[in-house]
Parts: sequence; structure tokens; C-alpha cells
Amino acid sequence: MADVDRRRDDRNGGGGGGFRGPRNDRRKRGRDDDEYEHGNFRNQRARQEIPPGTRIRRVLVEAAEDAQGREPVDIKGALSNVGKLAADNWGDEYVREVFVTVALKVVAEQPLKIPFIAAAVLYANEYKSEAAAEVVAAATLQIQEALQEGAWRTVKLLLRFIACLSPLFEEDGVVPVLNELFDRAVDLQTASSEDAIGIELVKIILLTIPYLIAANDSDAIKEQVAELLEKTEIVATAPHSLDALVNPYPAMGGDDDNRPMAFGSVISLVQRQLQEETNKGWPLSCIPRAFEPVKREAEANGDTNGNGEHAPSQKHTFPVIEVPSPIYANSGEVFPEVFFSLYADQDVESVPPTTHIACSLIRDAVVDTVNILDFNRNATSKYLNELDNFWTPGTFTRRETGFDRLKEYTGGVSTWKPEDVGIDALFSQIFKLPAPQHRLICYHSVITEVCKLAPQAIAPSLGRAIRFIYRNIDQLDLELQYRFMDWFAHHLSNFEFRWKWQEWTADIPLPDIHPRRAFINGALDKEIRLSFAKRIRETLPDPFQVLVPASKEKDVPDFKYASDNLPYATEARALLKLLKEKASEEQIQAIFDDISDQASSHGVPDPLVSSTDVYMTCILNVGSKSMSHVISNIDRLKDKLSALATQSEAARRQIISSVVDFWSLHPGNAANIVDKLLNYTIITPMSVIEWALHERMDRGRALASAQMYELVSHTVAKVSARVRQVLQQRANTSLPFDQRQVIDAVLPRERQTLRDLYATIEDAVASVANGSQDEMMERYEGGEEERAIIMQWGERWVRVWRRKAAVEEAVVGEAAVGELVEPEPIPEPVEEPAADMNDALDAFEAEAGTGGAMDVIDEVS
Repeated sequence: MADVDRRRDDRNGGGGGGFRGPRNDRRKRGRDDDEYEHGNFRNQRARQEIPPGTRIRRVLVEAAEDAQGREPVDIKGALSNVGKLAADNWGDEYVREVFVTVALKVVAEQPLKIPFIAAAVLYANEYKSEAAAEVVAAATLQIQEALQEGAWRTVKLLLRFIACLSPLFEEDGVVPVLNELFDRAVDLQTASSEDAIGIELVKIILLTIPYLIAANDSDAIKEQVAELLEKTEIVATAPHSLDALVNPYPAMGGDDDNRPMAFGSVISLVQRQLQEETNKGWPLSCIPRAFEPVKREAEANGDTNGNGEHAPSQKHTFPVIEVPSPIYANSGEVFPEVFFSLYADQDVESVPPTTHIACSLIRDAVVDTVNILDFNRNATSKYLNELDNFWTPGTFTRRETGFDRLKEYTGGVSTWKPEDVGIDALFSQIFKLPAPQHRLICYHSVITEVCKLAPQAIAPSLGRAIRFIYRNIDQLDLELQYRFMDWFAHHLSNFEFRWKWQEWTADIPLPDIHPRRAFINGALDKEIRLSFAKRIRETLPDPFQVLVPASKEKDVPDFKYASDNLPYATEARALLKLLKEKASEEQIQAIFDDISDQASSHGVPDPLVSSTDVYMTCILNVGSKSMSHVISNIDRLKDKLSALATQSEAARRQIISSVVDFWSLHPGNAANIVDKLLNYTIITPMSVIEWALHERMDRGRALASAQMYELVSHTVAKVSARVRQVLQQRANTSLPFDQRQVIDAVLPRERQTLRDLYATIEDAVASVANGSQDEMMERYEGGEEERAIIMQWGERWVRVWRRKAAVEEAVVGEAAVGELVEPEPIPEPVEEPAADMNDALDAFEAEAGTGGAMDVIDEVS
């Protein structure tokens, strides 16, 4: 077979298997053939011009973006052409639909492009006022709907768009609407000192003002804005009662001077920035001015000015926008928004300083872009990489400029790095309190994509961010510390676990309870969960090897009863054999009773604890191959485990102890198994809290353990989700009212369970924070320094759980839930008597408008 030539035979057309295809002579072509193929005689496909609707869509969607290999685009020229193209083809229904719909879609989904979309509408108004009028009418309708629904981000973006269209309007434009919003904010603030919706309305007002003045800087507008700023100052500068709970850098022990950054709410920051901008004469240098009135010759367009320029463009009456009263209020939004930054107000300004209005304007647009486009991390990362395109040229320094080079810049040249601004905005969402808008994995993935898109630019910025947070980890809010830990390990897992660990070598000798050492321990454990111990050991320098011992490389932990030195070792090995053989319940119970009898004879206070430890340890050993194995074993033996747990609270806690001790080298596995035991209701949430914060408190040292925080946090989150699910079903109007009443009766019990958990946690950690915990009265091995560190851990725990309790009360408390009211019955429709067939045919004939109903039926047939 090796001698057979199976190559294609060109001489017979390539046919195989005996088939001889048509002859294909490959003679040398002459000059005439080349001329026919490459010259004027080639039959070329006719080029089709791109329809105007498609061209309009493309320019609006890609406004201000990088040209992707093409020549740089003149954005003003492109927008002017789009406006003229829409005006010239306004009679085309598709063009009208595309121009209006796409413009408003981009406004709502890509906030960075709002000034450019507004410029396109202003250009269209230059050529055909009906085009701008239709866009404004559609935007007004959407604003009205958003106000009714309480969609405040949509309200903010659409009002910003309307403000950028200020040159269109005859009157004061959007200022009266802003005044109405302020009146509603005052009403909400007067009704409740903890209101956050009123603060959100004031923020909308303040963030709309700069775009309004950038579009129309007339003296009349400036006077009205000045009056409005005087009124908003009352709300913007007033301290909120819940500010202390959302401060990312709480003052430990009352020390405010050593905070990495000063605390400030977003609206107070914007208020001060606008007042500073007023003193400067409103330069607003960062906002792009993409619109310039079009100049046309008088002879060409019929203008009669006689000065060679066009007459003023068509003005429009400002649309009627009714702000509802009372305003929609979501009781769940109770916390003010705090400004967080990793780079602001440092020696070298790599981001806008907090005194500059660009700080708030750029941050707001970037954050909205990230949160709106949570479904498309690739698009989000692209916009972050091209951030400098969407602001006035010169606002940022060139991309990929090294941080060290910024120190050399002089003469008013911008040192703001677009990479730093984007990373700063992303971390502000990861560190948002009390909770980020989306799941944290959303922001993790965006950072990963940005790094892959521009590694040379983003990696140095991320490195500086990591070092800044690590330096101040002891002052960071405890919940934020664990968010940072999760992101850090996840991010390294996407880049081969590479990090300059040598920089932190000096912190290895620190005690395990020190915040920096605790962070390193927790981060390495997270990395091992995402990979395996041997792989992580290979990425660490020698001083860190001790933190990942070789024992962690064991996939299956040692069976502690394999040694005869422990009590009940013989019985434990026999029980393990029976479980592997899936023996009968009688055989297992016999050994179980034997262990209990021995424990009683040895004077053990609760013999059930000893037998439960042996039983649970054997179950874990049998299922140690994988998580699915242990779950299947727990599922098979859940009745026996539940019976043990219900007999004694000590037995319930022993089940948890057995799990944690068995997987002591892999805390993540222990946390997952405890979570499964909660799902099977073998253990209770309260037993987990009591075990973690009483039985294993270790004079407060447990509060430095990432595993303890994870167990407590996941347990409380599970109960909280249960309460919210009950509340959701209570409000489900599709259910019969009697079923909703049953659910309403269950809600107080579920809510009280959650409150008891929070009360138990606070009692335990508060005693550590003030040093009154019983075991803390004894002298520590590390002296007063160790005691001070543990008390600091207690303070951090107290803040976290007080904040979480306040959030839950705002969502499912009595004030938020309200009374269950039976809805009004819907009257049943009255059935009309059936019409005669002839009457029906006559009606059909009249509606069809033809010579007869039967003719129409015949025609359709």
C-alpha cells in the first residue's frame, strides 16, 4: 500500500476511483488572458452604497471610539455628517427609527458618549428641526417612565442628555426640572434622617449641572445654577447618620489622623467641586465640546441675513416633565455613597484630585458604564482602555506612560493616567459598601479582560493598587479586606499565580493574628483552592515555603483513628469498614452504642459527643475522594446524622468540629461541607455561630481567621436569603391571598431567627472589642500588643455585622415590609349574547370594505 500514489491527478481533472473528469489543460496563458483577468475586461461586482440608516447606526454606536486600524476620525465632522444624513433622509421611516432609537439606546447604555450623541442631534437640528424634536419627545417619554419607576440612573443619564441639548431650547431648559427634584429631595430628607433617595436626587442635580453649563454658558443659566447650588449645599454637606458604617477606612480607637484617605460622601465632594468651578468661571475643561454651529452660504440655503452665514437654528419649547409627588422611594436603599480612591490626592496626580470636578464626572461616567454593561466584559474593557477618547483632548496623558515619567512633567501638562482612572473606578465598585451593585465576579472579570487587552498599561497600575491596599490592610474595613483577598487570589489564578512575593518577606515573622500576615495566609489558601498546593509552592520564594507545607499536598487527610494511641481507635476502624461496605443500620448502631458506653465509663459528660466524632470522621474519610463523594455519603446517612444532631446541641457542634478538624489543611473543603450540612438541616445556623464564636474563639484569636469569617458570613447569608425569599413570595400577587397569609405568618419567625443570629454575633465580638471576654482577662503570651491587635479585630467585626444587620432591617424590617392587604377583586367580564351568523358576516363585510364578506373569504382561500 505504501507504493500506491494517492496524490491528485491534475491531468484528468483530479477525479479518483477511476472517474475521469473534464479535461483541464494548464497551458501557459498568454498576454490576452492576463489582460482579460486583470485589466479592464474583468467582470467586476457592482459596488453597493451603504444605506443611510446603517451608516447612521454605525457612527452613533462607535462614536469617539478608536478607529481600529483606520485613519483617525474627525469626530465633529463625523457627527455633522450623521446629522445632515439623518436630516436629508428624514422622510425614510427606517432612518427616523434608527436615529431616534439608537441615539437613546447609546445614551442609556454608554454614558461616556452622551456629549457626542447630543452633538449629533444638534447637528441634525441645524438641517431639519423635526429630527431633533422627535428625539427630544422620545427622551421625554423615557424620563417620565423612569421617574415613575424610580430608575434613578436612567433619570440621571437622560437628564444629562437633555442638558447637553440645551442650545435647542428657548426657555431655561432643564433647570426647572432640577428645582423640582430638589423639592422632592427636601421632602424625603424631612421625613427621615436616614433617607438615601433624597441624597440620590441631589447627586443627579449636581452631576447634571456641569453638562448644562458646558452646553449653554449664558449668564442667565449661570445665575440659576448659582441659586440651585446654594440650596443643594444644605443637603450635600449634612452628615448622614449611617456614614460611620460605610467608611472604608474606619478610625480604629478613634484615631482619625492616620487614615489613608479622608472620608467624604460623593455629593459633598461634588458640591465642593462645583463651588470651586464657579469661582474659576466654569472652565469645565474635561467635558468635550463636539458641536459647532454649521456655517452655510446665504445663497445656498436661502437665508436672508446677507452676511454669508446661516440664520440661527430652530429653537424648541422645552418639554413638560412632571416629577411625581410623592417620589418613588425604595426602602432598601438606606446608605449614603462614599467616594473611594486608591490613587487620589497623592504626591503625583495620576488621577484627578478630589478638588477637581473631573474627578467626579469621569468617575461617574466610568462606573455607570461598567455597571450597565455587566453582561459584556469585552466591551467594558474596550471602553476602559479607550477612556481618553471620550473626554477633551489633553485631559489625560498618553496611554502606557510610565508612572516614573509623570514626575518629569511640567508646564501644566496633564499627568492623569487613563489606566489609573479605570482601575480606580473598578475598585470603587469592588469596595462599595454595604454591597456592590453586581456580583464581585463581574468586576473581577473586567479587570482580567483589561489586563489582557493592554497588559503593559494596566499591570503597573494594578501593582500600585495592590501595594497601596496591602500597606493599609489593617485600617481597611474587614469585609473589604476579604473582598480584596478573594479578588487577589482570583486575579493571580488568571496570570499563572505570578506576584512579587519578595516585597512582603518582612511580614513573614509577624504573628498569625497580625492583619498583614492574616491576609497572606488567607490569600495563599484561596490560591490553593483555585489550583493545588504543589503548584502554588512552585510560585513562592523560599521564605514563603513554610506557609504551604508539604502536608497540604495530600489529597486525602490521614485518618486520625488509624493510631491506637487515641481512644475508640479500634471501634472507629471497624465502623469505617462497615461504612465502606454499606452495612446495615443494626451493625453500625452496635458499634455506636459501644463507643457511647465506653465514653460514659470514662466520665465523659456527654457520651454522644464522642460517638458523633467517630461517626462523622468515618463518613468524611469514606467521602474524601471528592466533594461529590462526601455529599453522596451525607445524603445516604442524613437520617442518622439528623437524629444525632437533634439529641444534643453539643453533638451538633461536634459535627462541625469533626469536619473542620478533618480538613484542617484545606479550610475551603470544610467550609463547603458545613454549607451542605446546613442545606440538609443536619446542623442549624445558630450552632455554626455558637461553635465559631464561642467554642473556637480562642481568646479572640479566631477573629483573625479567614475560615471563621467565611463560615459565619456564609451561614448568615443563607438565612438572609431565606428571609428575603419568604418576603418575595409574600409580595407575589399571583399567589392566592390565603397562601400569602400563610407566608405572612411565617415571616416574623424567619425574621426573628436572623435577628437572633446578628445579636449573638455582636455579643460575642463586642466582648472581644472592649476586652471584656472571659478568657481575655488572662495574660497573653504576646503581652499588651497582642491583646491590642485582638481588640482591633473585635472592633472590625462589630462594624461589619452592625452594618449587615442595618441593611437587613431596611429590607425586611417592620417599617419596610408593611401590612399585608388583600387586593381588590377584579370584576369578571359580562358575557354578551352570541351574535347571529348573518350579523357577524355583515360586520366582517363592513370591516373588510369590499363588495361582500364571502368575496373576501373566497379571495383569501
